[in-house]
Amino acid sequence: MPERSRAGTGLVVVGSANVDLVIAVRELPQRGDTVLATGMTRGAGGKGANQAVAAARDGAGVTFVGSLGRDADGDWLLGQLAEAGIDTSLVRRVGVPTGTAVVTVAEDGENAIVVVGGANQNLIDLTDTEVATIAGARVLLVQLEIPVQTVTAAIAAASDRATVVLNAAPALPLPDELLRLVDVLVVNETEARAMSGWDRSVPTTITTLGSRGVTLSRPDGTRVEVPGISVNAIDATAAGDTFCGVLGAALARGQRIEDAVERANAAASLAVRRRGAQSSIPHAAETDAHLTGGGRP
Repeated sequence: MPERSRAGTGLVVVGSANVDLVIAVRELPQRGDTVLATGMTRGAGGKGANQAVAAARDGAGVTFVGSLGRDADGDWLLGQLAEAGIDTSLVRRVGVPTGTAVVTVAEDGENAIVVVGGANQNLIDLTDTEVATIAGARVLLVQLEIPVQTVTAAIAAASDRATVVLNAAPALPLPDELLRLVDVLVVNETEARAMSGWDRSVPTTITTLGSRGVTLSRPDGTRVEVPGISVNAIDATAAGDTFCGVLGAALARGQRIEDAVERANAAASLAVRRRGAQSSIPHAAETDAHLTGGGRP
């Protein structure tokens, strides 16, 4: 990735926060199917909030920029973020219901998710304070569950100083001009296929492959493969978010991207062994032990 000033400190996450309704089923329904659930739980989620929690649990100083409703769900999510040690001073409260995600999880750990954006869609027109905070960060981490115009504004604010990590999820068409300001692009296989026509020559691209590991591709054509870690997966809901958050935390500490990817991969392999979103995200000591133990469960 290009060399940039590292005068800022810590990690800023700009993104979504949702209440997750997690529905357990034996198999994911196909189109037109009706299936009976085996259980349902309620948890804290949203790609932005999940990634912020993952980074904080990995030891990063994290500021979260997001939008919650002025409702009981918003109060609860704000408390969950604060409990994780995240700076929530820039979280907005708006007169729109807090975002909700309905997560269907099969017995093999695979999932399907429907997101109702709610208050997340009100995260627009960054304030001067938000822009200054982003510009002072070592790393900016963004996703696509908030308006693209906000993602664009955040990346523009960070691009002269911070390392910009974009998790292009869910996959949406993005202008080449925006992608050229990104240092690290993170996608899974589905998202990689969806963006096959994009200009991918600028960012370093990380593709997560589930149990098969991770590939890191650079503009010069070099490619690094990190092997998968064999675990008993029961819920992949927050695996990608855990990966992104821990990756951001490691980069904020100044780790080489290859080492950051290896650490993020190990953390994600721990997350799939637990149910839920934020409830599945490991702490730094767990990831350390997993790495030193050779990734064995």
